[in-house]
Amino acid sequence: MNQEKILEVNDLDIKFELRGKVLHAIRGISLELYKGEILAIVGESGSGKSVFTKSFMGLLERNGYVDGGSAVYYGADDGKEVDLTNVKREKDWLRIRGHEIAMIMQDPMTSLNPLKTIGVQIMEAVLLHQQVGRREAKKRTLKYLADVGIQDPDKRFDQYPHEFSGGMRQRVVIAIAIACNPQILICDEPTTALDVTIQAQILDLLKELRHKYRLSVILITHDLGVVANIADRVSVMYAGDIVEIGTCEDIFYDARHPYTWALLSSLPQVGVKGTDLFSIPGTPPNLYAEVKGDAFAPRNPQALKIDFVKRPPYFQVSPTHKAKTWLLDPRAPKADPPPVVSKIRNGGLF
Repeated sequence: MNQEKILEVNDLDIKFELRGKVLHAIRGISLELYKGEILAIVGESGSGKSVFTKSFMGLLERNGYVDGGSAVYYGADDGKEVDLTNVKREKDWLRIRGHEIAMIMQDPMTSLNPLKTIGVQIMEAVLLHQQVGRREAKKRTLKYLADVGIQDPDKRFDQYPHEFSGGMRQRVVIAIAIACNPQILICDEPTTALDVTIQAQILDLLKELRHKYRLSVILITHDLGVVANIADRVSVMYAGDIVEIGTCEDIFYDARHPYTWALLSSLPQVGVKGTDLFSIPGTPPNLYAEVKGDAFAPRNPQALKIDFVKRPPYFQVSPTHKAKTWLLDPRAPKADPPPVVSKIRNGGLF
C-alpha cells in the first residue's frame, strides 16, 4: 500500500455548545489517510464518525467548533500543506469543499434537487470545479454517468431524480462527487438505504472508481460486514475516539479491543440458528460529562479496575495495528476474546 500521507489528523478535539452545556464529541483523535487507500471508520450511531469527517469540509453545525489539534491536508493543487482546522472563511472552504475533498451522503434523495434534471446537476459540478465550457461539460457528464454504471446516459441525462431507483440515485450522487475532481472522497453510510444486492454493487463501484480516479476514500459505516471486502484499513470508533486501527485482516482476524470484539460478535454472519443475535449491553457514555478512563469500561465484562480510572494509551500490536485497551499492557491478566471472535479467526468467514 502507498505510504504517502494525504491527510494527517493529530489530537483533534471537537465540541458543541448546546443549552449552556458543552458536548465533547471528538476526544483527541489522531489518524492518517494514505493516498489511494480505502479507510473505513466503523462504530455505533452517535460515536462521532460523521462529525469527525464533516470537520474536514467545514460542515460542522454553527454551535460546533474545533477546540484543539490539527488536520493537515497534503493534496492541495498548489502543493502546499493546509491545516483544515485553521480554515475559517467560507470562501476558503469553497476552494477545498468538492474540488479537494468531496462527500457522498447516505440518503441520495436529499442530496439531489427534484426540480433539476440529473444531467444539469452533474454538469453544475463540472462547470464549477473544472475549467471547461458547456459543450465539454456535457461530454464529461455523459462519461461520468457511464462510469458509475448508468446505462443509456444520453437518455438519462434529461431525466429527473424521481425517475431513478434508490440505487441509481446513489450512483448519480457518486457521479456528482467524482465530477468535482476530488483527491479525497468521504462516503457517509453510502449503502444504508439500499438492499443487499445493490449494496454490493455500490461497494464494487467505489473500488473501481478509487483506481480509475486515483481517489483516497474514507468509508463511514456502523456495519463491520460492509467493510470486509472493500477496506484496506479499518478504524474502530467509540465515544468520539478511535479505539483500534489496523488493516482489514488485523481487525477481523486479530482484534484486540473489547469494543471491536463486541462489534464482531454482533455480525449476523456469525449468528447461530435458533439463538438470539448478540447485542452490546448498556449505552454509550454521556459526552456532556467528563469521560474517565476507558469509555467502553461500563459495558465491558472484562474491564479492569484501571479502566475506570485512567484512559488507556495506544498499545502497538504490530507495525500496522494498534489499540487503546489496558488488556494489552504487559501487566494485565490474560483475556481471551469471546468464542464468536475466535470462530471468525479460525473459520475464515471473511
